Amino acid sequence: MRSLKIYALALTFLALTGITSCEAVKNTNNTQRGVGIGAASGAVIGGVLGNNIGKGGNTALGAIIGGVVGGTVGGVIGNRMDKQAQKIDQALPGAEVERVGEGIKITLGENSVNFDLNKATLTTKAKGNLDKLVPVFNEYPDTNIQIFGYTDSSGSDEYNLNLSEQRAASVKSYLGSKGISSARIVTKGLGEADPIADNATPDGRAKNRRVEFAITANEKMIQDAQKEVKQ
Repeated sequence: MRSLKIYALALTFLALTGITSCEAVKNTNNTQRGVGIGAASGAVIGGVLGNNIGKGGNTALGAIIGGVVGGTVGGVIGNRMDKQAQKIDQALPGAEVERVGEGIKITLGENSVNFDLNKATLTTKAKGNLDKLVPVFNEYPDTNIQIFGYTDSSGSDEYNLNLSEQRAASVKSYLGSKGISSARIVTKGLGEADPIADNATPDGRAKNRRVEFAITANEKMIQDAQKEVKQ
């Protein structure tokens, strides 16, 4: 596989050290996929972790961790997300795909769905790359999709926040036009927050004009996983 990254949440590590930060997200091998939360409440742990990662549930990573189910059910969900993440990774080589706990984080930047300066309109290239994601999203309808829009540091905070919201909305609208149910999609603009590159350079600013996806289980997937565990 090209670039798929896999992470797991280690509850034992948290319990023994009391560390609730990005350090709680560790590299893991294939046998450690899913979420090792045991009988503890995934929602509580997810909330604690989320509050210490960026803006908690207001970032793609925070949204994924904040929605943790945990236990054996979480492991079943994680295995299903493995398959979807692999297909996304194969379908769109320009994206950065990360398997985190029970969800998937996708960063669509300059090589996939970037934006021109001060623009929220999707380019022809961006539309073509989103088209590659549509079949995968349709194949896995029991997932929620959260889209987070970002800008570079040019312009005022208010302007950038509005622009980032428009960018996320543009992606949602386009996916909707391709048959993805709008009920699955939630958008949020974060402006120039959480840059992934140096805003002091043109190349860095281009990378920061991006969208990120958080793919998480919806209620049906959770219920199906619970039934599978009981069998």
